[in-house]
Amino acid sequence: MLRHRSLISLLNNVHRQTCHLRPPSHNLVRTDFLCKFNRCYSKKSGGANDESSNKTPRITPSAATYKSPVDNRGSSSSTSYKECHPGTQKVNSEIQSCNRPNPVSACPPPDCAHEESAAAQARKNNKRLLAAILLTAGTCYTIWKLQPESNKEKIDVKTSRKSAKSVPVKIPSTSSEIPAHVPYLLVGGGTAGFSAFRAIKSLDAKAKVLILSEEGYLPYMRPPLSKEVWYDPDSEKKDELTFKQWNGSEKSLFYEPEDFYISPKELDENPNGGVAVARGWRVERIDPFKRIAYLEDGHEIKYEKCLLATGAKPKSLNIFSKAPEAIQKHITTFRGIPDYVELNEIVKETDSIAIIGGGFLGSELACALSRRASLENPKLKVYQIFKEPGNMHKVLPEYLSLWTTNKVAKEGVHIIAGSEVQDVKLEGNEVSLMLNDGKKVSVNKVIVAVGVEPNTYLAEKSGLEVDPDCGGFLVNAELEARSHLYAAGDCSCFYDIKFGRRRVEHHDHAVISGRLAGENMVGAGKPYLHQSMFWSDLGPDIGFEAIGIVDSSLPTVAVFAKASEKDSPKAIVAESNDNIRSNLEAQNVSTTSSSPSPVNTQKTSAENTGTDDYGKGIIFYLRDELVVGIVLWNVFRRMTVARQVLKDDRKYDDLNEVAKLFHIFDE
Repeated sequence: MLRHRSLISLLNNVHRQTCHLRPPSHNLVRTDFLCKFNRCYSKKSGGANDESSNKTPRITPSAATYKSPVDNRGSSSSTSYKECHPGTQKVNSEIQSCNRPNPVSACPPPDCAHEESAAAQARKNNKRLLAAILLTAGTCYTIWKLQPESNKEKIDVKTSRKSAKSVPVKIPSTSSEIPAHVPYLLVGGGTAGFSAFRAIKSLDAKAKVLILSEEGYLPYMRPPLSKEVWYDPDSEKKDELTFKQWNGSEKSLFYEPEDFYISPKELDENPNGGVAVARGWRVERIDPFKRIAYLEDGHEIKYEKCLLATGAKPKSLNIFSKAPEAIQKHITTFRGIPDYVELNEIVKETDSIAIIGGGFLGSELACALSRRASLENPKLKVYQIFKEPGNMHKVLPEYLSLWTTNKVAKEGVHIIAGSEVQDVKLEGNEVSLMLNDGKKVSVNKVIVAVGVEPNTYLAEKSGLEVDPDCGGFLVNAELEARSHLYAAGDCSCFYDIKFGRRRVEHHDHAVISGRLAGENMVGAGKPYLHQSMFWSDLGPDIGFEAIGIVDSSLPTVAVFAKASEKDSPKAIVAESNDNIRSNLEAQNVSTTSSSPSPVNTQKTSAENTGTDDYGKGIIFYLRDELVVGIVLWNVFRRMTVARQVLKDDRKYDDLNEVAKLFHIFDE
């Protein structure tokens, strides 16, 4: 009803403006829908005792005057403006009276002098009013039509989730809920930060630890994001951040459930300490001398000990980073949960994906996405494009790299080796990749997996050194970058007493370096002496673990044996129920049985062409005839043995005998 009255009021205002009418100076009595009323106009009489004036029962303010239209003789007269009720007003013969035409309704036939002009004006006013009504109605209809836009907003939210990574939600929402002082501050919520706070709490049970994570998630493990999470249909998952290990048991990506942590605003008052995570918050600068971390909004956090565990960020290629925005919407990198969530939606409905890069991540993703396609989206084609001759060519000997490429192709991946992207164009809804050999590959989505670089954005503003060769924050043997300020994980560049200054980007290094930094923050004062390992799985059937300097440019000596069903990533996870294989430190085993002659391969060797069956084996990497790196190919729980071989730092006359230590010939 209120809306109806408002519309009537609007129409009345439009009518007045259109017909150039003044607003009434007094209240009018509404007698019908359009407030019809009659007015009488009379000439002002000469005396105060005028009969018509005296007998008028209802008189409007007598001061109001009305100028009558000019008559045919060019004269005009002024009349008093009066309102009267028809039939009660007596009009003498000297008074010329009439009913003024109502511009809204039908007018009675006028018999006034201004008959023709008033009628014409009424018709004009009616037309104007009709146009105003139509315009108002059209406007109201348009507003009503736009009301259901809330549905479009929901669609846009879903689309934005697939097309672009959203800004992390800040938890807590304001920095006022983040403590202004903490004993232990960890910048970065990845594996190194998680390992550090576990070490701190193990040595100081009542420690108060604050983690500042730029991501909107609690600490989680990254390795499964390119492996196990893709090997089950998405529809079978309880939630998108739960996955099945190779043995079928379910596991969450998060190291600890949410109720393990306490709220940041409760950290300061909790007498028993605890670990709090402020998610979505970025540290812009650190003053290592005042021991203050500054958040993006200027909030200051005073710390006693601080760890930089900012990790690494994916690299891209200039040809993609400099492409127009319309093309970049089809290009993405892959690093964390937001990338996985986005890609998981895309895989369900797209027709083609190209992965650029033949290293660990590119090869793992290629196999994983192809396997997911066979389960949920058979129309999906997965391409893998890289400039090397074979998969993981920078790590594996050439013959083993080519053999691995054949295995990846059997997973359904379209391998395009020895090729680089020279140009990129947008054709409809597809990105056309022009290769250096003249080929063109058109896909809906491109994933760039060409490595990472340390996330050292804090260095310049905080006055910290970055290694010019390896990258990463320079730290000493105790992982200190400054007094009371440590760095661990992918972002740190440490001194290896065996191999010199290094930076390692693998899970095990993040675990061990984070743990050591946490212990040293409590006061342990230990040097970093660990030789970290890394691993990769190309599905549940092929996997390897490695340690030391593993570089395909080095000479290698390999010893292989026939594999059994027990020699696979799936089997080792079934045995240990742990998908993080750096957790499985095996004990030394005794040597048994004899062995065949080792396969000696140099970088330029063409003895093996990838047709052999390399079921399981040990590959030794040599420098100056010393073993500096070892790959355990489908051999598991023997990393302790490999670490001891490197530690011995000696020349071996017969590496066949060394291979026996890994027990690869047992049935």
